[in-house]
Amino acid sequence: MLNQFLWVIYPYLCIAIFILGHIARFRYDQFSWTAKSSEFIEKKRLKWGSLLFHLGIIPVAIGHFVGLVIPPSWISAMGVSHEMYHFGAVYIGSIFGIITLIGMFLLTSRRVSVKNIRHLSSASDMVVNFFLLILVFMGCYATLVTNAVMPDFDYRSSISVWFRQLFTFGPDANLMTDVPWSFKLHVLLGFGIFALWPFTRLVHVWSVPLTYASRSYIIYRRNKVKHR
Repeated sequence: MLNQFLWVIYPYLCIAIFILGHIARFRYDQFSWTAKSSEFIEKKRLKWGSLLFHLGIIPVAIGHFVGLVIPPSWISAMGVSHEMYHFGAVYIGSIFGIITLIGMFLLTSRRVSVKNIRHLSSASDMVVNFFLLILVFMGCYATLVTNAVMPDFDYRSSISVWFRQLFTFGPDANLMTDVPWSFKLHVLLGFGIFALWPFTRLVHVWSVPLTYASRSYIIYRRNKVKHR
């Protein structure tokens, strides 16, 4: 029953909360859609933390998409051998994963250690920061440590197959039975962050300023005060 809940019910529950939560927040709480800025309080760690996190998270997200969504046969058909894929997933993926982890650590430590930022932060800010930090750490641990200890484990024949089955509404929970605990925790945390997403500052990801380049200039005029 636990196996069925973790790998069948829990993922769909998180996805449902992700979708319905976004709809509800956009409809009833649009004014909180963007993230609150704390740049005026502390800039140095925000600058480097944000830069490293965003520099790393985009390649990491692309790597997850390729590894989970695209079947190995398709990748082989494009001329990418198993050895080439393994090198990219483990070594190049680890580099960007560590960059993301360092950035997330700087952002989290900044939020905790700077008194004014800590007071400005909501409970959801703290939760999502630590959640993301643990999520990224577990991803790095699974890639570097678990793959080194269990070199024969291939997530593409278990996790990836199970993940693709979610889209056809027939996930086989048994595929996740022999998956190492670090990968299992990383997957559960990943779905957990989707469930938290609509209720945190993560919604600012969707606030893309598409009309910024084409909008009219804002003209400021000096108001001259006449002294009598």
